[in-house]
Amino acid sequence: MANNIDIVIPDLGDFADVEVIEILVNAGDRVAREDGLITLETDKAAMDVPAPENGVIESLTAQIGDTVSSGDVIGKMTVEISDTVVIKPAIAAPPTGETTVMVAPVGHKARSRGKQTLVVPDLGDFEDVEIIEVHISPGDVLQIEDPIVTLETDKAAMDVPAVVAGRIDSVLVNTGDKVSAGSSLAIIDAVATEAVPEPAPAEAQPSVPARPTAAPAAVKQAPTATAGKSPAIDEAGFARAHASPSVRKLARELGVDLGQVTGRGLKTRILHDDIKAFVKAILTGQVAAAAGSGLPKTPSIDFSKFGQIDIQPLTRIQKIAGPRLQASWVNLPHVTQHDLADITKLEAHRQKLKEAAKKRGIRLTPLAFIMKACIAALKEYPKVNSSLADDGENLIFKKYYHLGFAADTEQGLVVPVIRDADQKNVYELATELAELSALARDGKLKAPQLQGASFTISSLGGIGGTLFTPIINAPEVAILGISRSSMQPIWTGEKFVARLMLPLSFSYDHRVIDGAYAAKFTTYLSKLLTDVESLLQATR
Repeated sequence: MANNIDIVIPDLGDFADVEVIEILVNAGDRVAREDGLITLETDKAAMDVPAPENGVIESLTAQIGDTVSSGDVIGKMTVEISDTVVIKPAIAAPPTGETTVMVAPVGHKARSRGKQTLVVPDLGDFEDVEIIEVHISPGDVLQIEDPIVTLETDKAAMDVPAVVAGRIDSVLVNTGDKVSAGSSLAIIDAVATEAVPEPAPAEAQPSVPARPTAAPAAVKQAPTATAGKSPAIDEAGFARAHASPSVRKLARELGVDLGQVTGRGLKTRILHDDIKAFVKAILTGQVAAAAGSGLPKTPSIDFSKFGQIDIQPLTRIQKIAGPRLQASWVNLPHVTQHDLADITKLEAHRQKLKEAAKKRGIRLTPLAFIMKACIAALKEYPKVNSSLADDGENLIFKKYYHLGFAADTEQGLVVPVIRDADQKNVYELATELAELSALARDGKLKAPQLQGASFTISSLGGIGGTLFTPIINAPEVAILGISRSSMQPIWTGEKFVARLMLPLSFSYDHRVIDGAYAAKFTTYLSKLLTDVESLLQATR
């Protein structure tokens, strides 16, 4: 059954005309009783207006900046009445986006008394799930939704919350045990929830923080030494942060130190989106993660035990490039799109132009033509010529076309940059390629000649190979890899013909470029390389 009710501002005591500083839900959102709907701020504290019942928000009339008083109607909601009460677990959502829901019998939330057994709720398709942390001990006092244990599947870590309040009589499990739906976890001497004191708003009175939930493996915190307090959180700074109770609760659940978060709300208030952006920044490496959450170290081995060895130092270039390549590989979600371009006509035209170019002292390589095609493709698909802003929420589209190219030297890999490549024809590009390559081999490149690339090409065509996965030259969002071309039989619809095919390996940052966009880019680039007449118009 369901019925509609008004959402009414509760008793605010002596306060009237209190400002709305944050809207926490939208029409159509499903909420549980006590979930925050809006945040109000008086001159003394910030407070969330909770949902009066479980249900769905039909409408919300309050807006940021409005003022409200006790008894004001700020919207309507549909109340859902059923034979069960849904308890939402604090859970690190699995990569598939699926949500696990725990269901407790009616009465457990408000009227349960006496000793009861706390059990594992429905885990969906999972069985024999390992307990990685036990949060309770005999004698602990729990409130509803306080975590009992943390479970870890191959998809996510999740907390099992208490469905009743009370005092723990005995704990029936240990870390490392495996449990399934219905397994007993603990015995609790349950009390009515009315007997558990309601915590005051965080700004008015320091609250007792709940234990942080288990985060995904990439940012998982070490077990806390003191109940409810993460070793990575500066409690004094956390208490001073300008944030509402619901934001503080979210920060506790995710183990985020509010003192390190920059607020973008009114009066620099920290919003829910600020917490999410901070966590995203940690996961993408833009912000240093909490202590203990770094990548695991590879084992240190004494190779001399197995035979004779020779130790040689890395070159200066390798020492510089290595960490940058590792940072790019770890922080950017790389995907590589492979394609083939028919360059039969292009190569025939290049052979015709080689003699004229040689008389001008120019070595006309295929890379010069590929650069011309890349510039046209970048103009057609501008995301490839962009960078992700530091805030992770904006794209910086570049109106210039500075092409980097990987140059192999005895000291290691360097990436010289041809500036304003869109303003140069193939002869000029070939000339600058030769000049910069010679400087790279001699170690005479200057800093400006190694900076400012908006897109990079790594060509292995002169060496060999068929396909590879080039690492993006961050902060660029893509890189094109070129392998050795080869004659291949291509079906025309009637017969096989021999065509010179060039393998393309296009690696891209999946945060900025999706698979469809990448495939369109390589398809367009292949078409340009095939249609040599159109491409060469830019060389005249």
